[in-house]
Amino acid sequence: MAKGFRGGTFLLLLPATTFVALLFVYPFIYGLILSFTDASGAITLGNFTHFFGDWWERRTIGVTLGISLPATLINVALAIPFAYYMRHGTRGEKVVTFFLIIPLTLGTVLVSEGMLTFMGPAGWLNQLIMLLGISPKPLRFTHNYTGVLLSLVIQGFPFAFLMILGYVSGINPDLEKASQMLGASKLQTFVRVLFPLMAPGIAICFCLNFVMAFSVFPSAVLLGEPSGPTRVIAYAAYQWAFEKFDFNMASAISMTMAAIELVVISIVLVWRNSIYRGASMVGKG
Repeated sequence: MAKGFRGGTFLLLLPATTFVALLFVYPFIYGLILSFTDASGAITLGNFTHFFGDWWERRTIGVTLGISLPATLINVALAIPFAYYMRHGTRGEKVVTFFLIIPLTLGTVLVSEGMLTFMGPAGWLNQLIMLLGISPKPLRFTHNYTGVLLSLVIQGFPFAFLMILGYVSGINPDLEKASQMLGASKLQTFVRVLFPLMAPGIAICFCLNFVMAFSVFPSAVLLGEPSGPTRVIAYAAYQWAFEKFDFNMASAISMTMAAIELVVISIVLVWRNSIYRGASMVGKG
């Protein structure tokens, strides 16, 4: 009976395992091999030494972190108070959720095009600013660092908010009531009870948001200056792969991206463990 059960479990897991292997494991291993070889197939560290030895290529790491980390911090920092306020439901919650989901459904390119129309030099926002006399000339919101950062916030905040809201709404409300009955203020309850319980959800939200922001590409091209201040590491990998046709170098840059993301995620998970140790979710029951 046990053998039959294990065999049935294996068959059930086989489609998902095959899917993950073909779409994630194999491409990663193939890219890892490419990164440590040259065009002739010989094993070498030349791709990595060239990337880290070239200032123009190496600076893309700092540029990308300088965009992705602030965007992630802003998204999570804004999502926490909104999720806290709406944790037990509020009037108009469905309407608010609807408008928050819109940027997620539009996608990166449409959001970027919308920002170019709305925030460009001749856009509605600049026309309103000049009409109100706030500035005599159009302000520059696009084709710079600000444009890329704003796009990541617009696209990342709804994801962060909905994720943290789903997590904080699962915390047992009796814990909050008990804290207040013992004399704790709302601030003390949030800092000492709710926030530690929210830490696992905040950590996961931060990690996923950071990975999305760190791999920024369309926004950096459409709303930034990809040949200069917003030449992110993903754009560097694209140039090496599809402009210079050096897939080995492009793979080395991609592996560098993965390593940096892993370091940041590890730091966040260490912080999470220092704040809270226990079950990853607290039920409402």
